[in-house]
Amino acid sequence: MNASKDKVVTIAYTLTVDGETVDQGELAYIHGHQQIIPGLEKEIEGRAAGESFEVTVAPEEAYGERNEEGVQVVPRSAFPDDAKVEVGEQFYAQDDQGNPLPLTVTKVEGEDVTVDFNHPLAGKTLNFAVEVKEVRDATPEELAHGHVHGSGGHHH
Repeated sequence: MNASKDKVVTIAYTLTVDGETVDQGELAYIHGHQQIIPGLEKEIEGRAAGESFEVTVAPEEAYGERNEEGVQVVPRSAFPDDAKVEVGEQFYAQDDQGNPLPLTVTKVEGEDVTVDFNHPLAGKTLNFAVEVKEVRDATPEELAHGHVHGSGGHHH
């Protein structure tokens, strides 16, 4: 069976950026449902369990280019009183529709906190080493719920 729309694909991967490993692990997702970055999903399309490959994904097929308008200075009072507001800490704000917007603190100067709404890998070229571990049909329940369920069924 090959990776195609509505198949559950399990991969083992190592992600490197500029020669440094930034993530690795195993991931199961429903192919064709925009659950992984587009450039990686395109390379997995049509592959079968047991195949291994390496792929380089440009920013426009991953997390996009960096947008300097995504870097803003906000007052310390914009954070909860008990929040640990330090460089590298991540928080969530909300847009006008109530959707979560992840942000990372990049600088703290007195009451001014510089935050970056860009994904940490925005603007980066991603290098993946991938092994396709399994390809199977998604269950009707997985398709209805929009995510993979663990072995033995539904795990929320």
